[in-house]
Amino acid sequence: MKWIFRIIGVVVVAAAVAVVGVLFLPSERIAQIAADQIEARTGRAVNIEGGVQVSLWPVLGAETGPVTLANADWAGAEPMLQAEGLSIGVDARALIAGTVRVTQIVAQRPVLNLTTRADGLGNWVFGEAAAATPSPAAGGEAAATPVTLERLELTGARLFYSAAGAAPMALGPLDLVVDWPQGQEAADIQARLSQSGAEIDLTARIAAMQEMLAGKVVPVTASAKLGKASLSFDGRASIAGEAAGRVAAKSPDTPALLAALGVQADVPQGLGRAAGVETQATYTRDGRLSLRDLALSLDQNRVTGAADIDLSGTPNVVAELSAGALDFSALGGAGGSGGSGGGGGAGWSKSPIDASALGLFDGSIKLRAESIDTGVTKLGPTVAALALDRSRAVVTLQPATVFGGSLSGKLIANNRKGFSVRGDLRAKNVDMTTLLGDMAGIRRFSGKAEADVEFLGSGGSMDAIMRSLSGKGSLSVGRGVISGIDLDKLFRSGAVTGGTTVFDSLTGSFTIEGGNLRNSDLLMLLSSFKVAGAGRIGLGARDLDYLITPTAFASDESAGLQVPVRITGPWSSPNFRPDLDAATKARLEKEKDKLEQKAKEALQEKLKLKIDDGQDPEEAIKDKLEDEAAKQLKKLFGGN
Repeated sequence: MKWIFRIIGVVVVAAAVAVVGVLFLPSERIAQIAADQIEARTGRAVNIEGGVQVSLWPVLGAETGPVTLANADWAGAEPMLQAEGLSIGVDARALIAGTVRVTQIVAQRPVLNLTTRADGLGNWVFGEAAAATPSPAAGGEAAATPVTLERLELTGARLFYSAAGAAPMALGPLDLVVDWPQGQEAADIQARLSQSGAEIDLTARIAAMQEMLAGKVVPVTASAKLGKASLSFDGRASIAGEAAGRVAAKSPDTPALLAALGVQADVPQGLGRAAGVETQATYTRDGRLSLRDLALSLDQNRVTGAADIDLSGTPNVVAELSAGALDFSALGGAGGSGGSGGGGGAGWSKSPIDASALGLFDGSIKLRAESIDTGVTKLGPTVAALALDRSRAVVTLQPATVFGGSLSGKLIANNRKGFSVRGDLRAKNVDMTTLLGDMAGIRRFSGKAEADVEFLGSGGSMDAIMRSLSGKGSLSVGRGVISGIDLDKLFRSGAVTGGTTVFDSLTGSFTIEGGNLRNSDLLMLLSSFKVAGAGRIGLGARDLDYLITPTAFASDESAGLQVPVRITGPWSSPNFRPDLDAATKARLEKEKDKLEQKAKEALQEKLKLKIDDGQDPEEAIKDKLEDEAAKQLKKLFGGN
C-alpha cells in the first residue's frame, strides 16, 4: 500500500501548491501547473485533461478530468496510473500551517500497472529514490512536507502486477475505502474485489498507519470472505509484505473457491473438498511461508505438523506431518475400501481418474499415520515419504503395516503424459485373506506370506489401469487353508466342491502382461500329496483359467494318483471341474518315461554295459554302440 501513498503525496502537494498560487488562473493553466509540479516531484510525465476545478474554504478542493502518470522508462509504454477523474479535498487551515491534511481523495476507475525489475525495484519508486533510498538525515522523503490522509476511495480500480520475468497478474475491479481519522494512529480498510465473477470482501485494521508507511512492522488484523470461504489474520505486518501471526482459514467448497480464483481442479474427497487450517504463519518478502503449530482438516481427515512453503514460483512444500486415521477411499476409484474387488461381475470402475491434484505443488512431505485407507486397501501404522515433482508423486513406505504384516518399497503415480502407476514392493508376514480380498475380491485363501512384486499400469480409469498391468513377482506362503475345495475328498470320492484344504507350504513366481498374471511353477505341499499349478489369472477381466494338479505321493503300493482340476470363470464364482484330458496327458507322459527307462535298461543289459558313477547312461550306450559298429565295419573290410 505504500505505493498508493507515494502517489497520493506527490499529487496532493502539487495540486495544493498549484491551487494556492494561481487561484484566479484559467482551469487549463491550473492543470498544467499541477502537472508540472507532479512531474517535478516524480520525474514522470503527467497529463491532466479538461482542467482543474477548485473550491476554497474551509476545504480546499480540486477536481480533475482524466489523469495519466507515465511509467518508469524500464517498465514499458503503458502508463503507471490512469484514472477517469480525481477529486481531492485538503484542509486549508492545516495547509497554511505547513501540513498537508487530506480529508478525502476519490479516484474514478483508476488503472494501476505495477511491476518490478530483476533487482527488486518497483516502478512506484519515483525520482532519486529509484537510485537510492534517502535517509532522514540526508534529506529526501522524510524531509518533505508531511502528508496525512483521512479518507481514500477507489471506485472500479484495476490493478495489473508482474514481477520480473513473471506473467502479469490482474486484479479487479476493486472498490477500496481507507479511513484514517485525524489524530488517530489506527486506520481501517474496507474493500470489495471482483475476481473471475466472484466477489471477495476484505476488512483490515492497521494499528499504527504512519509507522507502517515508514516501513515498520506494526500490529494488523485482517479478514477476507469469498462466498462461504473465510480467512483471518491476527499478528504483525509491514508494507513490504512481511507478516507473522495467527492464521485461520475455512473453505466448505474448495473446488468452487478455486474456480472463483481462476483455477479449475476437481479436489477428491479426503484431500479437502471441505478444508480448514489454523497455524502460526510467517511470510517473508521473497515469497517464503513458514507454518508452525499447524492443524489441517481435509474433509474427514485431520493432520498436524509443520511446513515450509516457497511461493516464488510453483509452490514447493517441505513438511513433516502426523495424523490419526486417514481416509482416502475416494481415490481408489471404486467407492470405498475393498469396493474394487467386491464383485466379479461388476468389474473395475470405469469412472475417469482426475489426477490434476498431482500438479498443484512440488516438494517433499513425511507422514506418520495410525492408519490409511487408500480405497483399495487399508494400511495400519505407517511411516511414508511423499516426493512430488512436476505432477509425479513417489511414495516411499518405511515400512507400512498392511494386511497384518509389513510392506516396504515405492509407489509412483505419474500424470505428466497421461496417468500411470508403478510399484516396487516387498511384503512380509502378510495375511493372504486380507491381501487377496482387498486387491482381487478373492477370500478363499488364508495363510501368512512373503512376496515381491513389480508392476506398471496406465490409463484414465481403474479398469484401464488393471487391464494394462505388466510386471513380475514371487510368493511364498507357510501353512494355510483354501476354502471351497477339499482335495482329500477329491481323491476319495471325486467331488470337487465344498470343504477346505489345509496345506503346509506354497511357493510360486509369476509374470504380468496386458492385465493377465501367468504362473507355471506353483507348488503346494500337503501331508500326503502335493499340488502343482499353472495358468492365467485375469487381473483386468477379473477371471480365472487355472489348472491345479494334485498328486498323491508315490508309495510301495502306488505310483501316485493325479486328478487335475481346472478353475475357470469370474473371481466371485469360479467353476471347478476335473480335467480328464490333462490327467490322461500326465499319465501318458509318465508311462512314456517308464517305457523309455525300461528300453534303456534292456539295451544296457544286452550290451553288457557297465556305467560308472556320474556317467550319463545315454552317452555310455551311445559310445558302446559306436564301438560295436566300428568293430563290425573292420571285420567287413578285412581288418583285425
